[in-house]
Amino acid sequence: MKRIIAPLLAALYLLAPAPAFAQTWPDRPIRMIVPFPAGGGTDFVARLVADHLSKRLNQPIYVENRGGANGAIGLQVVKQSDPDGYTFGFTSDTPLTVNPWLYKTLSYDPLHDFVPVASVVRLPGMLAANPGFPPNTIAELIALAKQKPGSITYGTAGVGNFSHLAMELFSVTTGVKLLHVPYKGTGPAAMAILGGEVQIEFNNVSTLLPYVKDGKLKVLAVAEPRRMPEFPDWPAVAETVPGFEMAPWVGIVAPAGTPKAVVERLTATTLAVMRDPAIAKQFADQQLTVMALGPDRFEELIRSDLDKWGKIVKAAGIKLEE
Repeated sequence: MKRIIAPLLAALYLLAPAPAFAQTWPDRPIRMIVPFPAGGGTDFVARLVADHLSKRLNQPIYVENRGGANGAIGLQVVKQSDPDGYTFGFTSDTPLTVNPWLYKTLSYDPLHDFVPVASVVRLPGMLAANPGFPPNTIAELIALAKQKPGSITYGTAGVGNFSHLAMELFSVTTGVKLLHVPYKGTGPAAMAILGGEVQIEFNNVSTLLPYVKDGKLKVLAVAEPRRMPEFPDWPAVAETVPGFEMAPWVGIVAPAGTPKAVVERLTATTLAVMRDPAIAKQFADQQLTVMALGPDRFEELIRSDLDKWGKIVKAAGIKLEE
């Protein structure tokens, strides 16, 4: 008899209305996997958002850093976690939209192994130059690059990093050839341009802003589609290169199979947090732009960026070692 009853009980549990489960969720702490080391931009945003979410959900949310392989290791952990509503991923765009094109084999499928919950913010970037670099505008940079192909050096936080992809997008769009010098992280890349090891680089506005204010770097343009309200004197690359836009984004994903009602509740709570004017100001003060999208629009963004970066990675011939 027990052999018959046990499977029946399990089946009844699975058929139980999802909303009932969602009403009691969460009844214990939640784990938020960040697929990068502590201290970076994604980690900073994750901890700030997790703090606000925990207050609204009345449960602790613990951020766990699982860095490595351009974010692939952390997302593999998310994929392999129980889809019980107590483990989520807080990731930037690269692991979802770039890694599939960089690696011959990847341990996850960004469109099938995860459920989009909500996007959170964009991290505006700028194209900065060492003060001794002659060009002061994008037009002058393009002219010099075409006059001396391969002679202008640019630093990045590593192969496949957003700073690398932004410059490859710029190169492909404008038809110029530049010399890539990769470093291990946005910090070392910033130090390289400050020290004159490289002439230009794309990096987060928040990372380079202090050096711009001190006169140690100059801004050629921002990578937002238009000028940033906080810095109206800085032109956008798109003013010279129509359609150019580059800003990493971060968002929350769940393992495939996570109860729909739980995802819906976390989505609603996340969007409420990000649409709170006081919280939005916290991000604006850090030069971060709120971009709160629900599951459907978030999935559209992932799909469109997959297509966009696939074309750029192929055109630039970017590859990572397995």
